[in-house]
Amino acid sequence: MIQVTFERRQADKTIAAFTIEGHAKYARAGKDIVCAGVSAISVGTVNSIEALTGVVLPASMKNGWLSSDVPETGSPETDAQVQLLLESMRVMLETIQQSYGRFVVIHEHSR
Repeated sequence: MIQVTFERRQADKTIAAFTIEGHAKYARAGKDIVCAGVSAISVGTVNSIEALTGVVLPASMKNGWLSSDVPETGSPETDAQVQLLLESMRVMLETIQQSYGRFVVIHEHSR
């Protein structure tokens, strides 16, 4: 199962960090559409944040694991753009969870 965790800042509820870990095991390796979807969304979001905002997330990625703390840049406009992309990632992952809930679970908590 893929576990997705979003940590939110207590003060303003923005996303402070996220971790995605595990394997869906929906199908054998190379045929697992759930893992492929989650990977495409999460890695694509990290790449989009860098390409569109110039913010480089301090992300760690290994087989079946992606984690990042989300820095505050000091620019309210840039921070809002980063948060919009992260919230978009959350919505896309929730969409996968709605269809494949036995294989993906999403948690949120405050820091």
